[in-house]
Amino acid sequence: MKNILRISFSISFAAMAMLLLPGCKKFLEREPLGRYTLDDLGASSIESQVFAMYAGLRTEGMSGIKFIAVHSIRSDDADKGSIPSDNLAAETFFDEFNYTKDFWLLNDYWGDHYRLIKLTNDVIDAVEKLDNPNAAEIVNRAEAKFLRAYAYFNLVRAFGQVPKIDFLVENVEDGNKPKATVDEIYALIDADLQEAAANLPPSWEPRFIGRTTKWAAKALQAKTFITRSNWSGALAAAKEVIGSNAYSLHTPYVQLFSETGENSAESIFEIQAFYSATQDFGIQYAEVQGVRGSGVWDLGFGWNTPTQDLADAFEPNDPRKNATIMPNNSPDPYGVNGVITSQSQFNKLYYNRKTYTNPNVRNTIGGGNPRKGRWMNLRVIRYADVLLWAAEAANELGGTQNVTDALTWLELVRNRARQGAPAGTLPAVTTTDKDQLRAAIRHERRVEFGMENERFYDLVRWGTAQEVFNALGKNYQPRNRYLPIPQPEIDKSNGVLIQNPDYQ
Repeated sequence: MKNILRISFSISFAAMAMLLLPGCKKFLEREPLGRYTLDDLGASSIESQVFAMYAGLRTEGMSGIKFIAVHSIRSDDADKGSIPSDNLAAETFFDEFNYTKDFWLLNDYWGDHYRLIKLTNDVIDAVEKLDNPNAAEIVNRAEAKFLRAYAYFNLVRAFGQVPKIDFLVENVEDGNKPKATVDEIYALIDADLQEAAANLPPSWEPRFIGRTTKWAAKALQAKTFITRSNWSGALAAAKEVIGSNAYSLHTPYVQLFSETGENSAESIFEIQAFYSATQDFGIQYAEVQGVRGSGVWDLGFGWNTPTQDLADAFEPNDPRKNATIMPNNSPDPYGVNGVITSQSQFNKLYYNRKTYTNPNVRNTIGGGNPRKGRWMNLRVIRYADVLLWAAEAANELGGTQNVTDALTWLELVRNRARQGAPAGTLPAVTTTDKDQLRAAIRHERRVEFGMENERFYDLVRWGTAQEVFNALGKNYQPRNRYLPIPQPEIDKSNGVLIQNPDYQ
């Protein structure tokens, strides 16, 4: 596992000027990374604000329960989970698409994204006020542009039209803006990612693992393009990442989601977390999805549970099924704690294996409450993402070479998945028929990224969401692709911010 600099910042704006606190290695490494001061961080004078910006990724709206509700529970891969008495309103809202205008998970998702945008704008403004920013400061601005683009990409997919705040907010009134169009938000995203890709380094030294790179910007470009069916733009950006030879699928699939699989050769953008008996710079992602039981099985909230529909989607003997879905009442995958045992009133069949913490690691944490799993990183973009975006775009564009490339990229993903499986598992896809290959790529995306927060938005961009959800008995309507603007935000705006038309 690679070294990771851990910097602690309070999310409150009043604390953003704090000096950097001691950094340390990931918990699996024994030697301390050491203590860093601003003098150790290079020539940039903006670094403290930059690390505060990365700390903004650790809020619940960016990597915790609110993020999971919006990105995963709405999909056909997941149910809200937990016990019936645990926030039934969330199940009605996210599982059944009965949206309301004032709901805590929705409100905080919005707020945490705009808090991150505020932090990115602080960095961008600080650099732009310098007479002659040095190379390190230009990189800092590029980091901020990437994270701002990421936050706005989440918001525009979730809400459609949202306020465009691309400047320093010094007074509350300055940030009270009407909604911008979807095209205007995407224009900002495109410009931010173009600058980020042009100025970010291709990699960082080990102590700064987790900071965004040129290839992360290119990968996010591909994702934003493919969301808009800009096939040529998506293919070009994805091919740059592939051609960089910076990433590989060498890490076994099941290992990707363990503690030892963090920041692997496949990781392009990953939200970093750290937790120990004395320091909590963690994220809520694994805790939300942990087994809801007692004793050694008191591991979390039991939210975001895989559906039978997802379980049935895997081809015979696909090893990714066992790496994604952990049946209730099945043996502990690590062979340590016997049989998985959740609360008796928990009526769900499965848990998310990709967020299951190693019990041997839990036992080494010490202090506090090691069930939390707050040390687990969140994988946001993997190399397999890029390969399948490239395959999808190439197939949609058509032509002999594009189809050949699409089959090659699809096979790379399937070949890694079938390792260690019986002969004949996951046979290579050979069809050159556009519709059949499209279906094969879409299937591959579902099983490769099961429970990784991608499925809902894939269904929306493919135009198949209503068909899929209605077949499952869910009352999904086209308007449900977007969430209502949180009513408290509208109320605070004094009429400047207006509700999405479908929810007025």
